[in-house]
Amino acid sequence: MTNENKNHSKDEQPDRRQFIKGASCVIGAAIGAVPMAAGVRVVLSPLVDKEAAEGGAMIRLGDLGDLETGVPMKFAIVADNSDKWTRYKDVPVGAVYLVKQKEDAKEPVVAFNTVCPHLGCFVDYRKEKQDFFCPCHDSNFALNGKLKNGVSPRGMDTLTVELRNTTEVWVKFQRFKANSKNKIAIS
Repeated sequence: MTNENKNHSKDEQPDRRQFIKGASCVIGAAIGAVPMAAGVRVVLSPLVDKEAAEGGAMIRLGDLGDLETGVPMKFAIVADNSDKWTRYKDVPVGAVYLVKQKEDAKEPVVAFNTVCPHLGCFVDYRKEKQDFFCPCHDSNFALNGKLKNGVSPRGMDTLTVELRNTTEVWVKFQRFKANSKNKIAIS
């Protein structure tokens, strides 16, 4: 091998090494950026997700004409749900009782969460007794949501209701802390 070929071969070695080092750094940075971006998204998610920060979105449940005055009607709350990695479409997340009020009432419709404020059992509407009943601990609630008797620390939890286009009933679904005298929203 001539001297010129040896020098040429030695000159190519550092270039290959530099390329491999550079490529390794770029690949390592790309691999590290994925979990870093996911972590940043998790940390900043409450600041960016306006609906979650405000306690949920308004959900259309039906029309005012679908409701009979003074008779509770149960509606399932179905929404898109997600955790940090997966999105789920049309998942049942709860239920609401809507009660249409008399025409002279302050609010045309009242919405109650179907979860009992005592321990989180589901409350049933009993048509024959004209009340809401929690079978877990025998608490009774009047049709206005007030506690009639039982161990529940408060009446049934009301939800925010909006009438849009004069007939559409929209509800802001939320959950509240159980076994507390105060109505404290948790989601």
